[in-house]
Amino acid sequence: MCTFFGAVLLSQSATTFAQEPKPASAATKAANAEVQKTLPFNDKADFENAQRGFIARPETLTVKDAKGNVVWDMEAYKKFIDLDKPAPDTVNPSLWRNAQLNMLYGLFKVTDNIFQVRGYDITNITYVKTDSGWIVFDPLISTETAKAAHELVTKELGERPIKAVVYSHSHVDHYAGIKGIVKQADVDSGKVKIIAPEGFMEHAVSEMILAGNAMSRRAVLMYGAVLPRNAQGSVNAGLGQSNSTGTVTLIPPTEIVSKTGTEITVDGVKMVFQMTPGTEAPAEMNTWFPQWDAMWMAENTTNTMHNILTLRGAEVRDPLIWAKYLNETIALYGNKVQVKFQSHHWPMWGNKEILDYWKKQRDLYKYIHDQSVNLLNKGYTGPEIADMIELPPELNNFWPNRGYYGTLRHNARAVYQRYMGWYDSNPAHLNRLPPEKASKKYVEYMGGSAAIMKRAKADFDKGDYRWVAEALNQLVFAEPNNTAAKNLLADTYEQLGYQAEAGSWRSEYLQAAFELRNGTPSSGGVSSASPDTIRAMSPEMLFDYLAVRLNGPKATGKKIALNINFPDLKKKYALVVENGVLNYFTTPLEKPDATVTIPKTVLDSIQLGESDLDTAVSEGKVKIDGNAESFTLFTGLLDSFPFWFNIVTP
Repeated sequence: MCTFFGAVLLSQSATTFAQEPKPASAATKAANAEVQKTLPFNDKADFENAQRGFIARPETLTVKDAKGNVVWDMEAYKKFIDLDKPAPDTVNPSLWRNAQLNMLYGLFKVTDNIFQVRGYDITNITYVKTDSGWIVFDPLISTETAKAAHELVTKELGERPIKAVVYSHSHVDHYAGIKGIVKQADVDSGKVKIIAPEGFMEHAVSEMILAGNAMSRRAVLMYGAVLPRNAQGSVNAGLGQSNSTGTVTLIPPTEIVSKTGTEITVDGVKMVFQMTPGTEAPAEMNTWFPQWDAMWMAENTTNTMHNILTLRGAEVRDPLIWAKYLNETIALYGNKVQVKFQSHHWPMWGNKEILDYWKKQRDLYKYIHDQSVNLLNKGYTGPEIADMIELPPELNNFWPNRGYYGTLRHNARAVYQRYMGWYDSNPAHLNRLPPEKASKKYVEYMGGSAAIMKRAKADFDKGDYRWVAEALNQLVFAEPNNTAAKNLLADTYEQLGYQAEAGSWRSEYLQAAFELRNGTPSSGGVSSASPDTIRAMSPEMLFDYLAVRLNGPKATGKKIALNINFPDLKKKYALVVENGVLNYFTTPLEKPDATVTIPKTVLDSIQLGESDLDTAVSEGKVKIDGNAESFTLFTGLLDSFPFWFNIVTP
C-alpha cells in the first residue's frame, strides 16, 4: 500500500471452502424444475449461432502471467460444464444454458474479413482485416489474455500488423489488455491509432478511482471472486464465464469520435460510428461497416438483459436513453444490416432476425423504464415495484432478454432510484437506525435468538428463503458471533443462489454464504487502481480523489494552504484545506504555507508504491519550500481505504 495515494493492488487467488456447500433442497429442485418447463429450451438457434464460423481452439485454455499465476482458466469450467450435460440440481437451468453457450471458445469467422476470439476473457476480442493488417476492437481485461488471443489469431490467420485499436466504451474489460497486443512506442510513433468515443478517458479513469475501492470489494460478491468453479460454486458471470485477473493497462486514445456519422477509414476499411453516450456506459459507440453490412453493437445489445445499475455499484443508467439509441440504430441500419456482433456473446445473422432482436432488446429497456415509472406514479415503492413488475411473454420468453447479468427485479428498483432516490416518503424510513443498532431491537422484538432460529428453521424447511434471509440477517447483525445463525443464513443464501437465473445474483448469494461460513476473505479481489489508470489521472482527478480521502473530522479547525507545481506538465495548482474540506485552484496562492515542486511522473511512482515521499525528497526529486510540516500535516489527514471491509456481517 502506498501512503500518499492509498491504492491497493491485489490479485486473485484460489480459495477453498472451510465448510462444504450443501446440496439443493427439495424447494430448490422444484423451483429449478419449473424453469425447465416454462422456457423454450427446444429453441437451439443460439447454439447454432455460437458455433457458426468456428475456425480453431486450443485443446486446453489456461493463461498464466509472468510469475506463473493463473489469470484465466477455462479448464476449471470444462471439468463440469459441457453441451451434453443437463443442469445440475444446484444450477438454474436457464443459467446453465447460458454457461454452456459461453463455453464455446476459440477463433470464429463472423463475416468476410471480421473474426472474433471468444472465451479468452469475459469479453470478446474482435479482429477486422484491413488491406495489410488488423483493426482490433476491445482488447479484453488483461494483457496476458489479449496476448494469448492474438497468438491464436496469428497462428490461424497469419501474422499481420495491428493498424488501429477501437475502444468501444469506457469499462475496463474493453481496453485494459491493450499492452498485450500493442506497444506504447508504436502508438507514439503513429504506427497504431487508438480510437475511442468522446469522454472515454474521463470516465475510464474516474469510475475506477473515486469510489473504486468500495466497487472493487463489492465486485468480489458480484463475480464470486473466491468461489470454486463447480456446480455448487461459480458457474458463469452472465456476460461470459468470469473476469480474467491479469495485468491491467491503458494507452490513451489518439483519435476521439464525438459525432454520430463520423467516418474513419483505416488501411482500406471504412468505419461509420454511432454515438450512444449514457447507455450501457457514459462514453460508448457502435460501429457500422458498410463494406459488409455488419454492425458492431459494442455492449448496447448482448444476449442477456443488461444492468441499469450494477450490483457492485455505479451511476444509475438511463434505460429510456438506451431504448432511444437502439431505436436510432434501427432507423439508421435496420434495412441494411446482415450481421450484428458485439463485445460479449455470439453474433447473429440475417436482416429479419437482427431487426426482431434489436426491437425486442429496445423494448426490453423501454418496458422496464415505462412500467417502473408507471408504478411509481401510482405510489408504489422500489421493493414493491420489483415484486410486481413482469415482462410480457413476447419479451420474457426471448432468450437474449433473460436476466443472466442484469435482472428485472434490480433493474426496476434502479429506475425507481434514478427518479425518486433512496427515500420512499415513508417517514419511518427517513432516519432509520443503522443495521447493527436496528437488528438488536428487531431481535428483542422478535422474542430473542432462540425464537428466531426456531421459526427460521421451520420456514427454511418450507423453502421460504427470501423471508428467512431477511429475518436471519437481523440476528446476524445483532449477534455477529452467533455461529448457528450465520450457518443457517449461509444455507439460505446458498439455496437462493442455486435458484438464481442471473450469474451475478448466484455469485452474490454464494459469495455471501462463503463469507458467513469462513469470515471475510483476505485475498482474491482485484483493485481498480492499476498503474496505467493512476498514470492516466489528470492532476484535477487526483485532487478530487485526495478530497475524498481527506478525513473531515480530523481536518476540522485546520487551515492548510499549499502550492503544487508539476514542472513536467508545466502546470501549477493551489490546495486549500479549510472548513474540513479540500479545494483546489488553478491559480497558485501568493502566500502559501509551502510550495511542493514534484514531477507528475515522480508522484505516480509514489502513488504506486515504487518510491516514497521521504526518499523522493532526499534524492532531490521533490522540493518543498516553506513550512514542510504543513505538507506533512496535510498527508497525515488522508485516509487509506481498507479493501476487505465486512459486508454480510457488521
